[in-house]
Amino acid sequence: MTKSATPKVSLENPFDTARPQEFSVPGQASYEPGLYEASLQQGYDLIQRPRKAAGVRNIQRQHAKGRMTIWERLSVLTDEEPTVLFQNWGKNLDGASLVTAVVKIGGRDVAVYGHDFTVRAGSMDATNGKKLARLFELAGKRRIPLVGLNDSAGAYVPAGVGGLDGYAEAFTALRKISGVVPSIMCMFGFNAGGGSYLPRQGSFLIQPNNTFFGLTGPGVVKSVLGEDVTPDELGGPGVHSQSGVTDFVVPDEVAALRKVRALLNYLPSNNSELAPFQPTSDPVDRKTWDIDILLKKAFNSPSGFNTPLDISIIIQQLCDHGDFMEVQPDRARNTITALGRMGGNVVGFVANNSAVASGQIDIDAAYKNARFIRFCNLYNIPVIFMEDTTGFLPGKEQEQNGIVQAGRAMLDAIIDLRTPRFLVIVRNAFGGAYASYNNYPTGADLVVALPSTRAAVMGPAGVEFVYKEELQKMRAEVSLRIAGGEDAASVKAWQTEQEAALKVRYERELMNPNEALSLGSISQIVMPCDLRALLCKNMAFHLAHYVAEPFNGVQREFH
Repeated sequence: MTKSATPKVSLENPFDTARPQEFSVPGQASYEPGLYEASLQQGYDLIQRPRKAAGVRNIQRQHAKGRMTIWERLSVLTDEEPTVLFQNWGKNLDGASLVTAVVKIGGRDVAVYGHDFTVRAGSMDATNGKKLARLFELAGKRRIPLVGLNDSAGAYVPAGVGGLDGYAEAFTALRKISGVVPSIMCMFGFNAGGGSYLPRQGSFLIQPNNTFFGLTGPGVVKSVLGEDVTPDELGGPGVHSQSGVTDFVVPDEVAALRKVRALLNYLPSNNSELAPFQPTSDPVDRKTWDIDILLKKAFNSPSGFNTPLDISIIIQQLCDHGDFMEVQPDRARNTITALGRMGGNVVGFVANNSAVASGQIDIDAAYKNARFIRFCNLYNIPVIFMEDTTGFLPGKEQEQNGIVQAGRAMLDAIIDLRTPRFLVIVRNAFGGAYASYNNYPTGADLVVALPSTRAAVMGPAGVEFVYKEELQKMRAEVSLRIAGGEDAASVKAWQTEQEAALKVRYERELMNPNEALSLGSISQIVMPCDLRALLCKNMAFHLAHYVAEPFNGVQREFH
């Protein structure tokens, strides 16, 4: 018995009885192909080539890596067959490794590009650069969003400087539509060099697990620096999600494409529109009793008003049906940035999260806030700020790494914000953090406070400054009484009791919303159960009188 030969892999069905493609006209009596039909056959083959020419082996290799082909990705992403803009497939395959198209996603026109890794590893040449630039120009001209499906080995080396020129042309065109139309980039496979720069120019970047992108790959790092590093350690989602380069980490490619569809649902098509309104069955005057329950459990606990709480629970209670999408959820958890809907209107949320580091604003939190606020400003998205912070994070490390610069970036973004913007003070609002966090002087349209608000120049440490003379006299008396022979333990107990009384007095007199209310720094006190109703009503009013248009402010020196 002879050893059987290795079966040949083929996409051809041996039982397929389909006849060769005919190019007859309906009603034609007979069909005799000639020169004309031969030219039609050649044209038909060229039309089909981009989808079929990769061959079984290359498709298998792509699937073996856990990746889809570009055509499979498009089928998951889109509502209907895409309109492919260029089907070029020249002798040298110039331009063939990139697909550009206009598609329907959620009923909206969207410009899409995607690398075809089965052709020259999705590499970039001059033709590809021109194709990308034309797509970006089309998106800006027709005011439609852009989606990028990146899966590229970088510049095509045999193309020489042409590949670099292609990237440069694409960089320039994409930069020109930044702030005009929103863009969402997905990172599939292994991307390096220009394949990383280009997508990070987009508004949002989505990275599945087991993918890489970076300035250089591990091999270059090894040869230049002598360091052994894995792709995941160098440019995996765990790295980029912490630095803010990646906005969303997802399990796989299908999850990434679904995230694109979900995110587009919150975004306008361009900077002259509001985000799409979505009617809701969730009453705008729904009582938010769960906020009451959360605060009751927190503040009635042994640690009282120092108890941390997860602000995302309050955001959930405010949003229609509790649905919202957090942006950069893995970075700087001491602040939350999210997109949600209230009364059908898309709203951005920027919220201190006291469940992490008391909600203090550090460098990462400040930059995370600034970037999100700037995006909302460009695309006509109103913002609700939720304040519960003891201030900016102090310390040598923060100062050395530029907390002043980061805090200024956040403050600049808030001052420049032109969309309807509210401030809800949940609890702590101290010092410079209060002064720079969307209050009336910085341009807020509405400032309200919960009864649990503690607004002051300083937190509990302010006792030492406000009651400085009383404390000095008390401590001098303690020294005299101990020197006079009184029991030290009883004197110290008396001192502790007096200091506690001053702390209570400080909280009663200064760490509350009373002074802010009397000065007009806040508009009103709102009960937690009425928070959604109040915010929905005021947001509907401001949006009804807001004109969605491009940002026309002065280009500031910093951004």
